[in-house]
Amino acid sequence: MIERARASAVVLAILSSMVFSSCSERNEYVPPPPPTVTVSPPAREKVTEYMEFTGRTVAIASVEVRARVKGFLESQRFEEGDVVQKDDVLFIIDPSEYRATVDGAQASVGVAEAQLGLAEATYQRMESAVKTNAVSKLEALESEARRDAAKATLAERHAALARVKLDLDYTEIRAPIAGTVGRRLVDVGDLVGAGENTLVTTIVQYDPIYADFDMSERDLLALMKRRLPRVEESPKERLERIRKIPLEMGLANDEGYPHSGHVHVADQGLDPETGTLLLRGVFPNPHPPVILPGLFVRVRVPGDEAEALLVSERALGSDQGGKYLLVVDKQNVVQHRSVVVGQKLGGRVVIESGIEPHDSVIVKGILRARPGGKVTPQDQEASAGSPEASGG
Repeated sequence: MIERARASAVVLAILSSMVFSSCSERNEYVPPPPPTVTVSPPAREKVTEYMEFTGRTVAIASVEVRARVKGFLESQRFEEGDVVQKDDVLFIIDPSEYRATVDGAQASVGVAEAQLGLAEATYQRMESAVKTNAVSKLEALESEARRDAAKATLAERHAALARVKLDLDYTEIRAPIAGTVGRRLVDVGDLVGAGENTLVTTIVQYDPIYADFDMSERDLLALMKRRLPRVEESPKERLERIRKIPLEMGLANDEGYPHSGHVHVADQGLDPETGTLLLRGVFPNPHPPVILPGLFVRVRVPGDEAEALLVSERALGSDQGGKYLLVVDKQNVVQHRSVVVGQKLGGRVVIESGIEPHDSVIVKGILRARPGGKVTPQDQEASAGSPEASGG
């Protein structure tokens, strides 16, 4: 019995050892392989440097059209939103009263002309009669005075006629500039010009259009150094050079800067409170206008060409410290690099500092990479078309 019990204990010990050994082998931790990422060195290319600003569009001209004489509106000669030319007739005020006044003034001119003719003839006879002592010199002087008074009366009547003709012309309310007419503010049959010059509509000129933007002192000095070197020239020649500085503009929903223009004018000096200079650019805006006054716009000034490092925008990350890139070193360890970014160019961004030309930047698989952790890097060309490398 004792031998049999010992044998059973030995068998049980062997079985227990085998069970524990088997469980130990099954629970042993095997780390996962490093994630695969796609890397690429930054592209080295020559790019045009730009100064970028924000601004607002301003109409080149916006005019209030007002009635200049009193009367009832007889007709309207435009539709709201029409494009009109300078001096096009917009409204007509009933001209009958003014025509009658003109006719009366013309009749007064005729009377004055007749009186002048008589006074001139009398004066000429008096001059001849004085030479033969038929009349006294005093009578001749009185005749000359009546002749001169008749001339002054005629001039006064001509001036009065010109005034009433002008009032008659003002019964046709014309467009003072070319542009787009706004909504009418009066109706046919309304009395206008009674006690004030009634506002009847507005006209806005859209083509070309201005864009106002502020430039910092630092950017201004850089622009002057690049575009306005010191040379002997007249103020007019300098203004012409300023107006040749090219500009590019983009609206809020534009991709890039599709609108081309140039500087129109700069303010007379920097604003001491903001330290900025107001510049105004001018851009073509043919009908129908794409650019309306008051829009937010992006404006940039092209500069010199310089070599730069560019990476895909998809490779760029953001945290509390700003923008960063993930770079794989020679030991396949991920490094976090804070970078300073420049302008964007068609899905890529210029990196002004933070990486070197030989760095392997992670461009795909960024979410699987962790700074300080290992990865399996794949060159971008080799991984093209690989579904494993296409994840973010």
